[in-house]
Amino acid sequence: MKHMIYILLLILLITPVSQLSAEQRIRCASTTSTQNSGLFDYILPLYEKKAGIKVDVVAVGTGAAIEIGKRGDADVVFVHAKEQELKAVEEGYFVNRHDVMYNDFVVIGPINDPVKIKGTKSSIEAFRKIAGASYPFVSRGDKSGTHTKELSIWGKTGIELKDKKWYLEAGQGMEKTQRIANEKMAYTLTDRGTWLATKDKDRLEMIIVLEGDTALFNQYGVIAVNPQKHPHVKSKEAMEFINWLISKEGQDAIASFKDKNGNQLFMPNAK
Repeated sequence: MKHMIYILLLILLITPVSQLSAEQRIRCASTTSTQNSGLFDYILPLYEKKAGIKVDVVAVGTGAAIEIGKRGDADVVFVHAKEQELKAVEEGYFVNRHDVMYNDFVVIGPINDPVKIKGTKSSIEAFRKIAGASYPFVSRGDKSGTHTKELSIWGKTGIELKDKKWYLEAGQGMEKTQRIANEKMAYTLTDRGTWLATKDKDRLEMIIVLEGDTALFNQYGVIAVNPQKHPHVKSKEAMEFINWLISKEGQDAIASFKDKNGNQLFMPNAK
């Protein structure tokens, strides 16, 4: 009997920790704004303590996060491009999509606002002013939710962006794109959560020049990877996480997340 116990102890010692805890971890592919804003650093410890399930986050652009989920390389996806999310559900890659929270996009630019966008009510009008002045605009250029929103606004202006020297594609996440815009004294579109969480830390010499346009509404949603497409995904654990996010406890946690100045960065709106 003692010999058997020694063998079991030896197996436990030589087995990698990742294998022993595999059933208690899920992978969440998410947009950079949920990471850059500090939201996950705030809410995930609350969930992990309650559920005993560790959530490993891969923070990329929304488009890349959805592709990660489509490949079965994540268990759950938490992003902000509702049309893309619903399309991926219709295609059978995901199940159980829910609205979770929202904030809004804002246009930021140099403190002196060289194109005089301040006071403009429409994002379309603001973008036309930037293009009319051929003034530098930095795009994320990464198929993220922010990039998707930005392109939809440009599309409504009727302005062709190809070969425009003033239109710069960063191919980076939101925080890095803000830094590039700051360095080049350019304008860019960002989500309010990332802006509030990083503007002081990154010492950005920029201001919000346009906000409040209803077209800049920014809805976040969560979807589970379809286990019929990828049987290896941890569907049960993914749904536990989703159900917590949309529960009163999860929604209250999101609502209580604020920056150092007391600004609420995301508004819960799960149905």
